[in-house]
Amino acid sequence: MNTKPYSPEEARGIVGSLKQPAVFCNMACDWPALKWSVEYLSSVLEDKPLRFRIGKRQTAKAPQFETQCCYAEATLSEFLAWTQGQPDAAIGPFSTSPYSQCWAYADYKYIAMLFEEESAMFQDVVWTDFGFPDRDGRDSTLWIGTEGANTPCHQDSYGCNLVLQVHGRKRWHLFPSEDTHCLYPTRIPYEESSVFSRVNVVNPDWNRFPAFAKASAHVVTLNPGQVLFVPRHWWHYVESIDPITVSINSWLEMDVDDEARVGEALTKTLVCALKSAPSPDNSDNWLNPTEVEATSHETNLRYLSLAVQSCLGKRKDLCNETLSVNPGAAVSSHTKRKRDTDGTTANKIGRKNHCEPPQFTFGPHLIPVPRKLDEQSASPGDKGGERCSCKHSDCSAPSNKLERHRCEKCSPSSSPERDSTNEAVLEEDKKEADTLTITTNDLLDCLLQPQVVSLVAKLLFDKQGTF
Repeated sequence: MNTKPYSPEEARGIVGSLKQPAVFCNMACDWPALKWSVEYLSSVLEDKPLRFRIGKRQTAKAPQFETQCCYAEATLSEFLAWTQGQPDAAIGPFSTSPYSQCWAYADYKYIAMLFEEESAMFQDVVWTDFGFPDRDGRDSTLWIGTEGANTPCHQDSYGCNLVLQVHGRKRWHLFPSEDTHCLYPTRIPYEESSVFSRVNVVNPDWNRFPAFAKASAHVVTLNPGQVLFVPRHWWHYVESIDPITVSINSWLEMDVDDEARVGEALTKTLVCALKSAPSPDNSDNWLNPTEVEATSHETNLRYLSLAVQSCLGKRKDLCNETLSVNPGAAVSSHTKRKRDTDGTTANKIGRKNHCEPPQFTFGPHLIPVPRKLDEQSASPGDKGGERCSCKHSDCSAPSNKLERHRCEKCSPSSSPERDSTNEAVLEEDKKEADTLTITTNDLLDCLLQPQVVSLVAKLLFDKQGTF
């Protein structure tokens, strides 16, 4: 029998204590799910179609959001034919997407729905080895992609994440939650529980996003059989780097998810209310394809009310439980308990009967994701708009979008002609100032800053007289 480096209890304790991304090695080497190649999955699913997101292979400085991709329904055999350049692919669902120019990604596929007629496959995913005895393939999602297929940089609002790499390799770029201000968060396109970054983290636009130069990237290439732990609120951009990749993940609930759901309900209420209002600037494709439709304001307010009520109810239960065990003891808002979907009480990730966190050391079986070296980043001249952005590479004039750029090589000396040009430039600046327009998206970017959402959520709690 294969011996694992950690027992299920030890692995769960490590997951609950880790504060940085780390890779578990030799914990899933005997999982039946490792045989889930695309060929094998195609033989199981046969003619069952999957929805593929298709994007362009490009080097643009802007992220390629899901709203900018096209989509195709295809079987895995059709997908394989396309990746192998078979003649049939020229007339199939990928016929308008040349393989040399596009990538394809079957992402967010819930295994419980995908294999509902092959339920025995649920047991191929053995999260029991990580101390989660009731979690298997039914609580996991499947990801199948080609080289270049990627998930835009984003932050998950709920829980933490375990990711098994099954086939091929993926490269993960991760950033701590403390770097949120460096990643220029946005809720457009809107997707519940996902905060997107406006930065293309692998090809950033330094002039538009100068603060990104201060972000602390942690980069790792995940190999088959390895399991990556992604802590709560760590930003991540994920890209397939082999011809075909397959991975499986499971999101794990945490204590603080109760409060996070209030923030997400509040966010949804504001986004849908403002973006559904009649306005010329609301014609953009603001709803992510993963969302079925924009829900009504009445529905969103009802959901917000339920989220607040549920959170307060659990806090009240905690208070009563604590007082019954130790009358007069102080109650911490950070020591909550949960009820699982079956109604039984259980500790969430990170809280295990208030015991001391387990002791562990990094080593060959638990590898921390390293921080990307500074010299691997863009050169200082490319960061923060510190250098002239005109065609003269040796120009030292500052590039500041709040001021009109002045390059001595572009405007070498004072002359009547130059003076008239400057007057025209000043007139243009005045017109731009007179026509300043704040869009709905600008307003949402301000209203939905994490600290603003947290403050409004607290005010909602205060309004109920609980604090």
